[in-house]
Amino acid sequence: MLIKIKNNYEISQNLATSQDIYSSRRKILKTMAVLGAGSVLGIDILGAQTRQIEIHKNIYPYEINSSYSQSPLTPYQKATTYNNFYEFGMQKEDPYHRAHILQTSPWSVIIDGEVQRPMKIALEDILKKVKLQERIYHFRCVEAWSMNIPWIGFELRELLAFTKPKGNARFVLFETLKQADMPGVKNPSIVGYIKFPYYEGLRLDEAQNSLTILAVGMYGKILPNQNGAPLRLVVPWKYGFKSVKSIVRITLVEKMPVSTWMGLDSSEYGFYANVNPHVAHPRWSQANERFIGEGFSFHRMPTKLFNGYAQEVANLYTGMDLRKNY
Repeated sequence: MLIKIKNNYEISQNLATSQDIYSSRRKILKTMAVLGAGSVLGIDILGAQTRQIEIHKNIYPYEINSSYSQSPLTPYQKATTYNNFYEFGMQKEDPYHRAHILQTSPWSVIIDGEVQRPMKIALEDILKKVKLQERIYHFRCVEAWSMNIPWIGFELRELLAFTKPKGNARFVLFETLKQADMPGVKNPSIVGYIKFPYYEGLRLDEAQNSLTILAVGMYGKILPNQNGAPLRLVVPWKYGFKSVKSIVRITLVEKMPVSTWMGLDSSEYGFYANVNPHVAHPRWSQANERFIGEGFSFHRMPTKLFNGYAQEVANLYTGMDLRKNY
């Protein structure tokens, strides 16, 4: 008898309906592989599945990482219309309706600071150098809702390695695009006077963890503007606001940087932002969450420490007081 052992980050199948087209495609590909068409479709005889994604009119291959392919999916329509992207407004649907103005091509990223090889590199050149994978991560917002999203991206540490970080580099600061016609940039009052560009940071060892990726796509498609096109950070064991969108600059620094939300209210939003059911937000509990699947549900499910990824990242915080380093 075959016994399936669930990963820590998996949730019950009855809490979500997979995106129909995406799931059907996976089933068809699996069937074709069994029939011997794997070589045509990019599936090797050992079961490793490869696909292609078009970005800026260029085609790049990516592999499905089976270590992160068990969780049920949030439907594509939900994942692309229920977003926080404050440059386009405070309401969840604002990015979907307004982010079409985002200019994503051409796109370059500056990598500087405490590195031996500072550079300005085009996204196309980055994608020629890295290994793209699809990984389904459980995404947990500080607002206590969650999704399961199949991201297509590459490990951040691959990109950082090109720049050769100096010995005194301890943190990584991310800066997002500030575009003059973004509604929140033109009229700061509609977004509570949040200052742009948006900044976030990680400790260098967090940035170099294998779970930390820069995403360029989702659900087999190019990353939509409202989800942070063309390049966004995904750090699955941290609350969603750490996963900054539309990145234009990555700076390695010696001292802990002040992120956007820390600057707004450090009593509510700390630097680490690790998912922790034992540490409440000042205005609500973090002990459980509402999973966004098909339709609207009031069902709550328990939140897991480090969002279920403790096995991979708990060692990063050995000896730290997670109530103080929130």
